[in-house]
Amino acid sequence: MEPYLMTAKTLSGLESILAKEIEELGGLKVEKGKRIVYFEGNDGLMMKANLRLRTALSILIPFAEFQAKNENELYQETLDIPWEDIFSLRNTFSIQAVVGGEYFNHSKYVALKVKDAIADRFRKVTGRRPNVDPKDADYQINVHINRDRCTLSFDSTGKTLDKRGYRLKSNEAPINECLAAGIILKSGWDKKRCIYDPMSGSGTFGIEAALIGRNMAPGMKRRFSFQNWADFNQELFYQIKDELKAEETALQTEIYCSDIEKQNLSIITENAVRAGVINDLTIEHLDYFKSSKRCDSGVAFLNPPYGERMNLDHSKETYKAIGDQLKQHYTNCDAWVISSNMPAMKAFGLKAESKEMVFNGGLECRLQHYKLF
Repeated sequence: MEPYLMTAKTLSGLESILAKEIEELGGLKVEKGKRIVYFEGNDGLMMKANLRLRTALSILIPFAEFQAKNENELYQETLDIPWEDIFSLRNTFSIQAVVGGEYFNHSKYVALKVKDAIADRFRKVTGRRPNVDPKDADYQINVHINRDRCTLSFDSTGKTLDKRGYRLKSNEAPINECLAAGIILKSGWDKKRCIYDPMSGSGTFGIEAALIGRNMAPGMKRRFSFQNWADFNQELFYQIKDELKAEETALQTEIYCSDIEKQNLSIITENAVRAGVINDLTIEHLDYFKSSKRCDSGVAFLNPPYGERMNLDHSKETYKAIGDQLKQHYTNCDAWVISSNMPAMKAFGLKAESKEMVFNGGLECRLQHYKLF
């Protein structure tokens, strides 16, 4: 099969990490955009991307592109596509739209016009129309309009790839799984230094580190939209899963997850069991301000309370104390701290090696890296 174009959606700030992941998988003509990475590959690579990529949110496959400056042109161009050759009346479908520019400014209306065109095409050809399933459709169609350029893509993923399937429970302000993995990959962790997740919450940093450390594909336990498609190659899919399973290795270091809240320990444990890494984590009931490093060196990942959702009082004093704990008890370590509380981050009391903006759950955050000598 000839390689075809795919687009991998991601979070702002993770484009370079995702591009590197795709190149390592064998993606061709990899090109970064804003919150997206373009690449080419075959069906095997599409499946592997869904199973293996840690910083992608979804893998889209563009299949139609046309020009439209108004709703009538959008409707007619969509109506002209032979949808009956792509899926059947037995299948369900859904539409998600993203629009930008002067011609279209209501994404829900665009989605409605595309849905109507598809339904009308089926009625015209077959006399009936397939059902719409907004939650779990067999064919999830993505509409992207930039000015007058309209691109229709199939979403091969379904539920976004940050939904690994292990985190059924979480604490009040969890970090996105793709973002946690991206931060770990940004850190340049060599899989040999100890990992510290001392404000563990639901254990996301520790679990993602274990998955990376063991070379485990994060999507192995979930289902994808492409498995509903008429041309789904089940034999190839399970062959790829077997290959990825054979690439797993043993963890070469220690990962410490601790939290002051007792109820969080059971959440971390349950999530780690579902992720298949429970034996790779040391889970402890421990106040961060009584914690310290366990190895000669290591990497600490912290997602402290932001204040917006948790009504954190005296945030500047708290953040200064967090910085002091790192400085005094995590020497010879690297620390990566993410927070949306910018004034509190300035009170950290440590000189940052790097600073960048990222987004966690819609909140604009700052990610800062500290070297602790």
